[in-house]
Amino acid sequence: MRALKLSVQAAVVLAALLCLPLAAQDAARKHEPNTRVPAGVIRFSPSVFPDRIVASPEQDASTGFSVAWRTSAQLDAPLLQIVVAGDSPDMGVPREIASSSRELRTENGLARHHRADVDGLQPDTLYAWRVQGGGTWSAWHHTRTAARAEAPMTLLYFGDTQNKNTSLTTRVIREAMRHAPDARLALFAGDLVSGGDGEDDNEWGEWFEANESLPTSMMVAPAIGNHEYFEEFEDTPRERRVLGAHWPLTFSLPGNGAAGAKGTTYWFDYQGVRVAVIDGTSALDLGTASAQAHWLDGVLGANPHRWSIVMTHQPFFSPRDGRDNVLLRGHLLPVIRKHRVDLVLQGHDHLYGRRAGDAPTPVFVVSVAGAKQYRLSREARETMRPVAEDTQLFQVVRIDGTRLRYEARTATGCLYDAFELLDDGAAGKRLLEVQEGRIAERDCPRAQTLKGRSDRCWE
Repeated sequence: MRALKLSVQAAVVLAALLCLPLAAQDAARKHEPNTRVPAGVIRFSPSVFPDRIVASPEQDASTGFSVAWRTSAQLDAPLLQIVVAGDSPDMGVPREIASSSRELRTENGLARHHRADVDGLQPDTLYAWRVQGGGTWSAWHHTRTAARAEAPMTLLYFGDTQNKNTSLTTRVIREAMRHAPDARLALFAGDLVSGGDGEDDNEWGEWFEANESLPTSMMVAPAIGNHEYFEEFEDTPRERRVLGAHWPLTFSLPGNGAAGAKGTTYWFDYQGVRVAVIDGTSALDLGTASAQAHWLDGVLGANPHRWSIVMTHQPFFSPRDGRDNVLLRGHLLPVIRKHRVDLVLQGHDHLYGRRAGDAPTPVFVVSVAGAKQYRLSREARETMRPVAEDTQLFQVVRIDGTRLRYEARTATGCLYDAFELLDDGAAGKRLLEVQEGRIAERDCPRAQTLKGRSDRCWE
């Protein structure tokens, strides 16, 4: 009876809050911390059990992929086992591959991060694989290699996750996998975590927690964001950008990048698509824009496939006020236009906006999957369509021969944006807008965040 009385009282309070103006409702709430880990609690300490397991494509994703994982520090060069997946628990004698290992000390203790490169695989084949811990193994995971170029394929694209990953990114990942259960590749446009707050390892732990089975059921290809770097000697004459310690250990990415940015740029071929990943932070702050442009020109110029995607964290055309990435447009944009890249996938600005030029391609998209939400500039409202504030999104890209279909969906699965690119051969590519089923454009309904910031919609 007492429980019933409390639930009725709670309902009355909730109803009263919902009747208040939005500003008053916000004033009654507290700002949520960036992770769910209370101060003084060790949530993500490494152990003999392998965790943070993630598969990424090799340069040719039809014949290989690489796996990164983490264990406690006493393990060196544990094994990966792989075999063609079968319906019997006896799948045969697996092939064993040794890993390389590197140490990392964080707020959660000393860990070893491992990498195993798997090559010589058959295209379009489902493999079962697992990684070794200390006297134990992970579960057997299933990952399918890319098929031949003309086979249909589905990929997912996520803008910045960054903040409150377990709390609010989890639902976006789940909804994406529900809408695209056939997806084999996931692209992340940088700022996977926020970093620089003494909780870097907790944030990476929550990123993996939010992604659940995605990093082992498909191949993951991330771009690096500015939050994967940190400011060394901040607020002094010696201040400089330095690559964060987690990035080179957390993912096992192809080593075919641009001079001066080898560990943060790369390319790979996945089933009729060439994907090139560039490092906007390095281009803007570390002087590698020219080198990346030269490298990208070669990568795209040698593309044998019908389709191409370039992914970068910082947008070429920013939808947020006060940001203008001139160096990207000066050095890299001409290369992208020269090679008529189909999709340019971007993050950084915590908004949604699609922009195209006079030609059907390239199509430039900025999106956000995570909790932090900014405000649109007037220029973005005039030059991009559609746009969105205050909206968590994921994107599904389906490619089938001469047709590429792009969909942006909200955290609840509503269709927000959609178009198709059709390859007419010698006549070039056409862009067809898909209007049916799309919801109306969304704007931020509040004047400031819970922390009182008027330049953002949500923290």
